[in-house]
Amino acid sequence: MKVCYDRCLHCGACAGTCPVNAIYLNDYILEFSEHCRSCGACVKICPMGALSEASL
Repeated sequence: MKVCYDRCLHCGACAGTCPVNAIYLNDYILEFSEHCRSCGACVKICPMGALSEASL
């Protein structure tokens, strides 16, 4: 996943919706673990549109 940090509110909605708990909120950045399946659940739930399915 790709994160637009200018839009990210660090609200945690993405981490809460991840079915494999692959998103970690660390200080001011989001980290995706190797368990991320690119299912897109986080992209859909983000209220600011800060996530995209483009690979890093």
